[in-house]
Amino acid sequence: MSVDRAEEAATQSLHYYSVAPGVRLNVRSGPGTGYNLVRVLPEGAQVPIFCQAPGTTVSGPYGTTNIWDNINNGEYVSDAYVQTGSDGYIAPRCG
Repeated sequence: MSVDRAEEAATQSLHYYSVAPGVRLNVRSGPGTGYNLVRVLPEGAQVPIFCQAPGTTVSGPYGTTNIWDNINNGEYVSDAYVQTGSDGYIAPRCG
């Protein structure tokens, strides 16, 4: 499978998850609150999850967790604010 086909297949199977209602979610450069703020997602945002990594423990609308979701290259959000339907990992570990 060529790289283009692999990327196309990955994109087609990509699922988007809703950010908690009424939340403007901070996007960090790494899996934790100590990483630089990259941007802020608007209310009603939906995000893909490419991989997940352990990091700073955060409490949010969907519980308390140390799981951080990689939503883009160098962009992470706390899983406590993303409605994945699970308290555990739903994507491969980053790295």
